Amino acid sequence: MRHEYRPPQRRSRLTRRGRLALFLGTLLAIGAAVLITVLRSPEAPQKPRQLVIPEGWRAQQVYAAIDRELKLPPGSAKSAVATAGLALPAEAKGNPEGYLFPATYPVTSQSTPAVLLAYMVRTANEKLATKAVAEGGKAHGMTPYQTATLASIIEAEADSRADMGKVARVVHNRLAKSMPLQMDSTINYALNRSTLDTTLSDTRIDSPFNSYERQGLPPTPIDSPGLEAMTAAVAPTPGDWLFFVTVKPGDTRFSATYEEHKKHVADFNRIRAQAHSGSRAGQEAAAGK
Repeated sequence: MRHEYRPPQRRSRLTRRGRLALFLGTLLAIGAAVLITVLRSPEAPQKPRQLVIPEGWRAQQVYAAIDRELKLPPGSAKSAVATAGLALPAEAKGNPEGYLFPATYPVTSQSTPAVLLAYMVRTANEKLATKAVAEGGKAHGMTPYQTATLASIIEAEADSRADMGKVARVVHNRLAKSMPLQMDSTINYALNRSTLDTTLSDTRIDSPFNSYERQGLPPTPIDSPGLEAMTAAVAPTPGDWLFFVTVKPGDTRFSATYEEHKKHVADFNRIRAQAHSGSRAGQEAAAGK
């Protein structure tokens, strides 16, 4: 076999500057590839969940809702109050009742009880500082905390938003006459319940929230009032009412005299008795009696 002679070729060698340029070029190429990958596959933004806090909820209900939403052990949100640095007035003495503003709050994987509680308190302060609420409170000689307290009673007692101004007027009229407020909602708060039935013994309980025996506003709010209740608290409907009773849903009757109020209460008791009687009859029929 014939072999063709080829002279040995000299291998080219990179200079030091060339090697450095090649190294830098490789790094730039790798960086560009990584950047392109990041740009092409961005992480999908996290869609927040929604935590709904209704008007009239008590702090305990709000704590429980936060624990459920964040999948934390019961009591976690309540325990966070002490270290959350909440922007509460001095009158509150660290108790956020009435300042966990009812609204819809975004929740993500980064949310904590302290963050959510601070958001709620901040929102409550913003609502209490709105021009209508703040100036109205000053006109009645009330601090924002007293406005929140009165608003919480209105939130609990009014059967509808349309009645809020009238309920507020009853409270203002009673305070002006140094009459006990005699609100069942404050008794329910003291007994940690919600009911339409208040007994004579209930009105004799030893509690600062017993507004049947103690004059003035209760020492703290009794729930989380919304903006409508806050507005009603400082802008009550004109009237001379001192009493009211919701005889049935949609039928709240306001009275200026106790005699008139007693007639409305009699109607309430009659309708309640009929409802209970009908319920018992239905249960007996279902049981075959």
